This record gives sequence, structure tokens and C-alpha cells, in this order.
Amino acid sequence: MRVWRGVLAAGVVLVLPGCSLFDRDDTDQVSVFDVEVGDCFTAPKEITTTFTTLDRVECDVPHEQEAYALATYTDPGTDTTPDTFPGEAALKSFADGACAQEYAGYVGVDYRDSELFFTYLLPSPRSWEQDEDRTTLCFVTTTDGAQLTQSVEGTQW
Repeated sequence: MRVWRGVLAAGVVLVLPGCSLFDRDDTDQVSVFDVEVGDCFTAPKEITTTFTTLDRVECDVPHEQEAYALATYTDPGTDTTPDTFPGEAALKSFADGACAQEYAGYVGVDYRDSELFFTYLLPSPRSWEQDEDRTTLCFVTTTDGAQLTQSVEGTQW
């Protein structure tokens, strides 16, 4: 189970939880634990606090999000990943920095200069404890709900 968080290029955090996703024939439901960099997804239609699956599509099919980084949480100033859940604030702070840092390497432009935004999924306390989930999933997303019809990798958008 993952907690959904969103970040606008200006650094404002949006909470975007969701379970019910667009019902499309060209989607493939994938576990949040099986998301890979370069996978494209339709945005959730209804918003909730946790996800277990996402609707993946080919990147040439209209979509709103693309996974661009998988960042493993470490305690600030260390290379150590704690066994106990560090708390939502610590995960959010980590994700803000890690996803911002990885953005330019994937899209080709700093997120502050981009036409797009980033958002992320955080491990939940339950997935941290039960599934040893330590990975934040970073996604490029559109700013106004517009759909993408190709990968954003290297586009400099």
C-alpha cells in the first residue's frame, strides 16, 4: 500500500490519494511494488489515501503520469534505512528532495523550469512494517490534467 503525495513545481504539496481509476480497455493494473522507471499511468479518477495498484498504459496512449525515479529512503545525513517507520513528515521531506533531484536527469530540465510537475507515492506505515517497503515512487505529471501521448524522457518540457 502506498500513500500518494503530489508536489507542484513551486514546491507546494498536494495530497492526491486514490483507489478507483479510469476504466479503460488499454490499461494494465500493476502493483505499486512492480512500477518501473518509464512506465506510464492514467491518473486516478477518485482520490483516496492509499493505493495498491495503478493503471499502466503504453506511453503513446493518453496518460497523465510517468514514473521517472524509484528512491530508497535513508535517514538524513546517513546511508542507513531504518527498520521502523520514520513518519510521514520525514518521508515527505525525503521525497521532495529525492524526486526534485532526479527530475532533470529524466526529463532533461530542472523541475522549476519545466512545463510539468512531479508527484510521488510514499510507503505507508503498513507497507513499511509488513512488506519492508522503503521506496518512494516519483512521477512526472501534467499541470492541468492534460494528457500526454508520449514519454517525457529527455523532452525538456
